[in-house]
Amino acid sequence: MTESVEAPDGGYAAARLRLLTQEAQAGPPRRAALASLTDRWLASLAAEAAEATGMGGTSHAAGRGGGFALVAVGGYGRGELSPRSDLDLLLLHEPGDSVAALADRIWYPVWDLGVALDHSVRTAAETRKAAAEDLKVQLGLLDARHIAGDPALTSGLRSAVLADWRNQAPGRLPALREMCQERAERQGELSYLLEPDLKEARGGLRDATALRAVAASWLADAPREGLEDARTRLLDARDALHLVTGRATDRLALQEQDQVAAELGLLDADALLRQVYEAARRIAYAADVTWREVARVLRARESRPRRRGILGRGRASAAADRTPERVPLAEGVVEQEGEAVLALAAKPERDPVLPLRAAAAAAQAGLPLSIHAVRRLAATAAPLPVPWPAEAREQLLTLLGAGEPTVPVWEALEAEGLVTRLLPDWERVRCRPQRNAVHRFTVDRHLVETAVQAAGLTRRVGRPDLLLTAALLHDIGKGWPGDHSEAGQTIARDMAARIGFGPADADTLALLVRHHLLLIDTATRRDLDDPETVRAVAETVRDTCTLELLAALTEADALATGPAAWSTWRASLLADLVERVAGALDTGALPVTTDREPTTEEERLAIEAARTGGPVLALHAHSEPDAEGEDRTETLGVELLVAVPDRPGLVALAAGVLALHRLTVRAADLRSVDPIGEGPVALLNWRVSAEYGALPEAARLRADLARAFEGTLDIESRLAEREAAYPRRRGIAPPPPRVTVAPAGTSQSATVLEVRAHDAPGLLHRIGLALGATSVTIRSARISTLGANAVDAFYVVGKDGSPLPDPHAQEVARQVEARLR
Repeated sequence: MTESVEAPDGGYAAARLRLLTQEAQAGPPRRAALASLTDRWLASLAAEAAEATGMGGTSHAAGRGGGFALVAVGGYGRGELSPRSDLDLLLLHEPGDSVAALADRIWYPVWDLGVALDHSVRTAAETRKAAAEDLKVQLGLLDARHIAGDPALTSGLRSAVLADWRNQAPGRLPALREMCQERAERQGELSYLLEPDLKEARGGLRDATALRAVAASWLADAPREGLEDARTRLLDARDALHLVTGRATDRLALQEQDQVAAELGLLDADALLRQVYEAARRIAYAADVTWREVARVLRARESRPRRRGILGRGRASAAADRTPERVPLAEGVVEQEGEAVLALAAKPERDPVLPLRAAAAAAQAGLPLSIHAVRRLAATAAPLPVPWPAEAREQLLTLLGAGEPTVPVWEALEAEGLVTRLLPDWERVRCRPQRNAVHRFTVDRHLVETAVQAAGLTRRVGRPDLLLTAALLHDIGKGWPGDHSEAGQTIARDMAARIGFGPADADTLALLVRHHLLLIDTATRRDLDDPETVRAVAETVRDTCTLELLAALTEADALATGPAAWSTWRASLLADLVERVAGALDTGALPVTTDREPTTEEERLAIEAARTGGPVLALHAHSEPDAEGEDRTETLGVELLVAVPDRPGLVALAAGVLALHRLTVRAADLRSVDPIGEGPVALLNWRVSAEYGALPEAARLRADLARAFEGTLDIESRLAEREAAYPRRRGIAPPPPRVTVAPAGTSQSATVLEVRAHDAPGLLHRIGLALGATSVTIRSARISTLGANAVDAFYVVGKDGSPLPDPHAQEVARQVEARLR
């Protein structure tokens, strides 16, 4: 675009106006054209100033100038001029030259035109010194671009600045990361703010610039897929904001969002925010991955031996070539250099549960999930069958039950499209804004945060799996028109069936989603002294199990919403209502029984154990076809039957042996029978899974069980050795265990103790030891694992074989809980 030089500014203002309103398309072409137009204008000003001040040199057209260079830095240096952007300029000169008059003749016309200007006048040495002292100056100079004057000056400065940055990067990158973190704390997350700052908030343009600086250091690079598109979308939104407001602003205020959306050709303000949020998430995720890589590289540099002499070089080379340690986390998943990665033998194309298993293992260990692992899973993992197999459901629940570490792992899955592949209905709530000042997050992040809060409440409920799933789905209807609770009820029932819940559980989840606002609305808006109020709630929730789930969901939802949604007053009102409704409902017994007759195989094993006096076992591994039609052992389908003459402490001993063999107890049925009238035989029916690797040989398992029952196997020392050999970085501490006494009437022949705790290797062994220390006898037990939560019911009696008196039962519960803590 060539302009006549008739106006005092050479026609720049008129050409600029036409460019912004008529001549160029929006987006990168307009920003580049605006930068090019501004370059030509400034070059003409510099040439005129040089001639007038006697600085010498030839015209700009010849490509050379004497004694000075006009350099664009920062965003202008990148050629990204938004309509109201500042001009970041450096007037570079030789030492000893006086350029004050030259600078005035360049700066004043810019000021006269009302264009914002951020300028400096320095020699190359002064510029490098300023960069060494001020990180922001250094970052701006990384994008230095020549405009006018002597190109050699600009080229020399660029080379020196980049060399300085690369040499100093190990010391300066941590400072840059700290700067980014401090800015994020001040400005918040761009992807969740109703009035976000497109530049300063986390995931904004500043973070994108920081990623460019990391790449320029040559120490690490950002994952580039989608990153440039995300940055472009934020720049486009800022351009539209400048045009709508006529101001140099980066804050997307509520009152301007509809106009900005229209300027960008979007449907409405919600569509605008969703687009901005998606871009911000991509940049924020790239930043997380990049900073982890920077930290890894810096750790490796610090641990590398100094290379001194031939021997020193050999040691350094060996250290550099040493394969990083890989610690198993789960089947197909290992920890390496502070991340959860796929094992070398993992085959995602034949293991459809692997994405969820890897995510659950990472969250439980408090580790980030490697971007390389996520991308490989996204590209090659076989699709899950519908309904999901039991293991997939268990792994999803384990992921949701991990607490705060769930969030970054979930974000990693979402960044590569795995969440919507697993749960297609998630797409409608992804990045959906909530125009409610009470809400801190978008709909999808609020759902994940509610699951995080629910993970801390799982000890209060008998079905933590239903609580965590309801937390994830309670607002799923917000992606549909109409009442989100009514729409969500239908969606939740369908999603529950997809995940693999049975019809009864799907109905409960649908009820929880439909009425997730019932308790808080009733508690805060109705008269609790009115019997009709309590009766209506009781009729809706149906039973005490659903009531406790709804109460926990209500609290988790409020805590995830924001500080204004939960208070001591609201908590007291909710507790009052729940107590009144519970009183109106019939107290139901625990859903466990002890009257099942032994199967033919159990009876055969019990008779053999009674006759031989030793442990007898049978191991059955059920299989299901994998994605290629071949048999694959289902992790939750391995059944272990053990029969052994009954004696105190069997539960702890047997569970300890299983833990030594890296078998996780998913469910168990422990009972005592007398098959031939010569004394009781304990029947231990376990459903187990291998923590990772293959199942143990039955002969080895039987031998260790025999040694344990004989007292010749030191289980405690072996478990301690195993833990020491495989140290793991742990995530957020789970809620403490809770031990309660079931209501009277649950069993006529025993006292039922219910233990709710975080599932972990050796948990059942520790529970058995704790119960044994109280001198009670375990008559039977029902063990169940729901995601990361163990919900175990133990039927115990006293020394006389009778149920425990209530005071004694409560004391036993307190002692067991204290030992488990």
